[in-house]
Amino acid sequence: MRARKHPLDYSFPRASYLVLLFLLVHIASGQSSSKKADRHALRLFMIGNSFSQNASKYLPELSQEAGHTLIIGRAELGGCSLERHWDHAQAAERNPEDPKGKPYHGKSLKMLLAEGTWDVITLQQASILSGNLETYQPYARQLYEYVKKLQPQAKIVLHQTWAYRVDSKDFTQIGKEHSARTAQEMWEKSRAAYHATAKELGISLIPNGDAFWAISSDPQWGYQKDTEFNFDHPKPPALPKQNHSLHVGYFWKQNELGFDSHHANAAGCYLGSLVWYSFLFQESPLKLSFHPQEVDTDFAEQLKKTAWKTVSSPKKKQPVLK
Repeated sequence: MRARKHPLDYSFPRASYLVLLFLLVHIASGQSSSKKADRHALRLFMIGNSFSQNASKYLPELSQEAGHTLIIGRAELGGCSLERHWDHAQAAERNPEDPKGKPYHGKSLKMLLAEGTWDVITLQQASILSGNLETYQPYARQLYEYVKKLQPQAKIVLHQTWAYRVDSKDFTQIGKEHSARTAQEMWEKSRAAYHATAKELGISLIPNGDAFWAISSDPQWGYQKDTEFNFDHPKPPALPKQNHSLHVGYFWKQNELGFDSHHANAAGCYLGSLVWYSFLFQESPLKLSFHPQEVDTDFAEQLKKTAWKTVSSPKKKQPVLK
């Protein structure tokens, strides 16, 4: 009498079934791991401008090296203030089809926030207004309450922006008709305004501005203006020495010497990202090896130390607003 075939016996060798079983288990395991990783991802959303773009430029690389899954959402507009972000949000509430309410590549803030459940959402003031506390009011609170209503589980924090380079030709507004006279005054006034706003809202602050100033004011590591360069009659492609600058500084564009004392260069973007990494994961970045090619190893190590020290050190006495 002929033996009955096993229901799964389609004349394949036993080894083939084992290979097939292994593949199915591997695929299922991969899908499970992917879902698990997504569940444990840190979901970060930034409401800001070019400064939030600068400060987070290398955050994905740092997070990946440390084994953290990071998802970033953005509502950023160049030079955008808290007031302007709020005006756009209000326009969308009045009329969802109003283009003014959808300035973020055709989307509103509400639409972008609805694309996920966010763990951390950041707010920041435009740097040119950062030293004037009046420009934060009432827009920081209005945005905070608006965002909290849409994302009640999210931790909302302030991103403290940085002072311009010490040789800048302009600094932040510190009153309706007054501006800071130096980079140090810009740091002090903006720091005070950010801390006052954070205290009013009862939220934390990402101390990028403090880390920038710790480097900029350091006798060894801070940028020093080149006193030998001929600024009156510059000739391309020669540039002044800009060692340890955290800002873009001087550059040539179509045979004209340009100057950007506001935005971060590779070193500044790296420092900003190190501060964000330290704050978000509460981990020292000293163990990480990644740094941009434009930043030499010794300076990169100092930036890592400064970022971690700034985030982890005890709270210092805050400057008094005047």
